[in-house]
Amino acid sequence: MCMMLSMTMGMSIGLKRTFWMMWGELLGVAIVAIASVVGIATIMLEYPSAFNLLKYIGGVYLVYLGIQLWRSKGKMAFNLEGETQSTDRINLAMQGFITAIANPKGWAFFISLLPPFINPDLPLAPQLVLLLSMILVIEFLCLILYASGGKTLSKLLQKSGNVRLLNRISGSLMMGVGIWLALG
Repeated sequence: MCMMLSMTMGMSIGLKRTFWMMWGELLGVAIVAIASVVGIATIMLEYPSAFNLLKYIGGVYLVYLGIQLWRSKGKMAFNLEGETQSTDRINLAMQGFITAIANPKGWAFFISLLPPFINPDLPLAPQLVLLLSMILVIEFLCLILYASGGKTLSKLLQKSGNVRLLNRISGSLMMGVGIWLALG
């Protein structure tokens, strides 16, 4: 959802104005990632069998999301015509923040993906700082890429066949991560 928001804002208001949305979104992603890691670490230490169950459920959920992407009809989830969103800085930042916090797929993704990278034998804080730094840098670079590519890609992504191909590639990658998570 966050990348799609970045792309649509890049298409409609440009990269420079979209940076305000990005700051709010990065704050939201940081909160979701921290909450996910702390929650998972607690479950890992206190209830190892519950952690394994959560890992399997997360893997199955990612495979489900991948299948949904494969089955999609290739339509974009937004419409650029007549878009009337508020573009003042605080509203843009709040839109990014709320999109990140309210995205159940983001929560599920972090809860599913982060556990293999947590070592219960090591202190949590340094691991969390390293994970969070990598997540936020990668997230920021992707947001910039999506927003700056928005104008260029708008014509390409208006064709449903191109969107379908992109969804199938993304869906295949998501299913692969889900299987790796469940079996790893």
